[in-house]
Amino acid sequence: MLGGGGSIQLGRIFGIRIGASPSWFIVLFIMIFALSSYFSDAVTDASSTTAYVLAVAGAALFFVSLILHELGHALVARRSGIGISGIDLWFFGGLAKMTRDTASPGEELRVAAAGPLVTLVIVGACLAFGATTEAFTQDGETTPAQALLGWLAVVNGFLLVFNLVPAFPLDGGRIARAAAWKLTGDRGRGTRFSARLGEGFAYLLIGLGIYLAFTDDPINGLWFAVLGWFLGQAARSAVVTSRFTERLEGVTVADVMDAEPVWVPGDEPAARVEDEFFARYRWPWFPVADPASGQFHGLVTADRVEAAIAGGQPEAPARDLVEPRPADDGDAVSVRSDAPIEHLLGSEGLRSRGALMVVDADGRLAGVVTLDQVRRALTAAAPTRLT
Repeated sequence: MLGGGGSIQLGRIFGIRIGASPSWFIVLFIMIFALSSYFSDAVTDASSTTAYVLAVAGAALFFVSLILHELGHALVARRSGIGISGIDLWFFGGLAKMTRDTASPGEELRVAAAGPLVTLVIVGACLAFGATTEAFTQDGETTPAQALLGWLAVVNGFLLVFNLVPAFPLDGGRIARAAAWKLTGDRGRGTRFSARLGEGFAYLLIGLGIYLAFTDDPINGLWFAVLGWFLGQAARSAVVTSRFTERLEGVTVADVMDAEPVWVPGDEPAARVEDEFFARYRWPWFPVADPASGQFHGLVTADRVEAAIAGGQPEAPARDLVEPRPADDGDAVSVRSDAPIEHLLGSEGLRSRGALMVVDADGRLAGVVTLDQVRRALTAAAPTRLT
């Protein structure tokens, strides 16, 4: 689902950064407050302490289920060769941030369907465990475990059904986009089809929110209206983006890159790298490649070179000093020369470093593409007015 900007890191799972925006903490507080009252009524003879503990556990498990849902998307995307820069929790759910869009209808379908499948498993597990605990109860009393599992099953069931609505950017909308993309052979048309459905669904949510706000449920009314507004904004943005990316069709990284980057030979000793490159150009990093084959090794930074020299290793070859690659590939340092330029639009590495190294199909250094070069290409492709 949609996500916000900056977030606070909560941890890492499978090398993927898990973060939460400040709005998530607001939701967490509201949910614990509301669930305390719910469990106080749902559990037979529950004390205020029991209800509060169940509320905290329920809120925590709910957000764990959201993380698992997004991990489903992320892990399938990673298997398809799409980098994941992280998962963020925010006011309306979670977002697995991919470094590029999917490249085929099948890839889109697999990534979109992975999250709902995980949620379906969670619902099934809650119902199964709930049935097990029910077998040990007497006199029809609702136990804390039954109340907690029952609530978790219901809320995940609701999210599953809601998320499968064929309206972009919900998972159901992405599945609809995959189907339309497959039928028409045109990703742009598939995106616009599902995004128009998303706009229609957003108007329904806003209408429902307004109705509830002026009847007897103003809190939920406001929530539905704001959610509808966010979904509508995302859907409209998808329409604009699809038309824009069509104008970039056929443009590859090789078309905009600098084919003569300054690079460090892999066998160059640290002392010479400092003198001949960092002291001369004053750049924070350089690409390192094999002097004979041109094979790209990675990036070497001034800090790593200085540390090697200070540690008594002035002869350490540059190839041994390159930065280790992140496990989740979310901060990629290179891109294929034949990759569509639109794949750079979501690149964390390009945003953070200002440039990516370009390699050919065999992993040889072919050039460098900078953020300014990409911006110029986008400016040239931008229509006078996007509608």
